[in-house]
Amino acid sequence: MNSWKTRYTFCLFILVFSIPFSGYSQGLLDELEKETEKDAPKREPVSATFKGTRLINGHSVEMPAKGELLFIISHRFGKLSTGFSELFGLDQATIRYGFEYSPTHWLNIGVGRSTYMKTYDGFIKARVLRQSKGKKPIPITMVLLAGSSIHSLKWQDTNRKNYFTSRMDYYYQIMIARKFTDRFSLQFMPSMVHKNLVTRANESNDIFSLGIGGRYKVSNRVAIMAEYHWLVPGQRLPFVNGLQPRSPLALGVDIETGGHIFQLQFTNAQAMFEKGFIAETTGNILKGDIHIGFNITRTFSFRKFEPKKRSKKG
Repeated sequence: MNSWKTRYTFCLFILVFSIPFSGYSQGLLDELEKETEKDAPKREPVSATFKGTRLINGHSVEMPAKGELLFIISHRFGKLSTGFSELFGLDQATIRYGFEYSPTHWLNIGVGRSTYMKTYDGFIKARVLRQSKGKKPIPITMVLLAGSSIHSLKWQDTNRKNYFTSRMDYYYQIMIARKFTDRFSLQFMPSMVHKNLVTRANESNDIFSLGIGGRYKVSNRVAIMAEYHWLVPGQRLPFVNGLQPRSPLALGVDIETGGHIFQLQFTNAQAMFEKGFIAETTGNILKGDIHIGFNITRTFSFRKFEPKKRSKKG
């Protein structure tokens, strides 16, 4: 018990420490830029590394603008391998509703609720580096992510003593991304998921993965997406309903439709939060265990409107 508490405290300390540091470092950079010559090229942030805050299943380095609220509906049908009797998975559905808000330009918080294990989840994202060009360019964007989830299913064994903490799981992730061209972006995502409760004594509570995701823009409004989380070999992965977890793979298409972003995807993962799709994916793509799904994102702005100042007539 002491070991995972130590890891949790350490990761939380890193995240909390990085938040004020990022704000301080950005302020320092702004002051340094003011001292440069007027004709020197200014640093300009690179925008739209990805179109939305989600790659497919997981997060991207993108955040809503300051004062904006996102409402995200995520949907996964059942497996194609269920056949015609289940209309190739269309008779089944897993849904997540989520809200994401940015109180500042570098901080993002969010909550969600999934039908998968009746799970509530929450997260915090902090941007510590942003890719930029011009004077002293920054080659990458780096974002720290930490979150927790709580399932609310009834206990299967009521004769034993069940703890509320056994319902809880945690995850930590570092996202490093770069927009190489106007069309192509790439992101790396080393992650750790901690499960408070596992079913067997020889199973590990900590699950490590190395993720990679990419986006290729084929038109002004359409992009092809891919995402893969490789479960590091040699781990004693907790079984899920007697099955060995598999690395989640997802392919998708992003379509921008004005105020909405529509994402169509194909994946062997059913859950739509980190503990679920990283640590509990059991679908075998080669056997047709593919879920068709989609994400719909709607943006609401709470930024104050500042009218333009009228010039005085002489």
